[in-house]
Amino acid sequence: MPAPAATRQAQKERTRETLLHAALELSELYGFAQISLRQVARHAGVVPTAFYRHFGSMDQLGLTLVERSFTTLRRMIRDAQRDPDVYDNIIDASAEILVEAVKQNRGHFGFVARERVGGSPAVRQAIQHELDLFVNELAIVLARLPHIRTWTVDDVQMVARLFVRNMVSHAEDVVALPDARPDLEERIKDDARREMRVIVIGFRDWRSSTASPGL
Repeated sequence: MPAPAATRQAQKERTRETLLHAALELSELYGFAQISLRQVARHAGVVPTAFYRHFGSMDQLGLTLVERSFTTLRRMIRDAQRDPDVYDNIIDASAEILVEAVKQNRGHFGFVARERVGGSPAVRQAIQHELDLFVNELAIVLARLPHIRTWTVDDVQMVARLFVRNMVSHAEDVVALPDARPDLEERIKDDARREMRVIVIGFRDWRSSTASPGL
């Protein structure tokens, strides 16, 4: 039989997950900034005092949801970086990774899409922070590509931001997709690829302020 401490810990984890799930469901209906701790606790089937065993406030719960949303996407990007073919097909790979990540975690990405501009200040700030981290990670990947290896850090960051803005826009499109519409899903992927290719076209002719004349 499981030890009592292990059983209590497992129950604690289940309650925590139930609270997070309840907050996602309610935020989809009303917006995260409009729901209360008591609503989340009631929807999760626990008393309000149980909420405080897991989260100090609604903002802390919201920050946990933000972190989970981006952890999944960041992990998929890192896994893809281990594949040497990604650098030869970075645009196609990025479109595929983005759509799959959003489909598998639609609730979390829907939360980010809704709260990115309309959420509480703490949640909005956390989302922006995660986007900034994502820009930094993507900039490291892009800096290895031909044509931009000698660009300034600011210019590489600029291109990374363009890619991330493109990805955010299309992630929000995927969130809004109706079920069983693979045709619309392919259209989103195609639009993402085309727009990223437009960005890439500028790589060859861009003159970074400290780039060598041969670029």
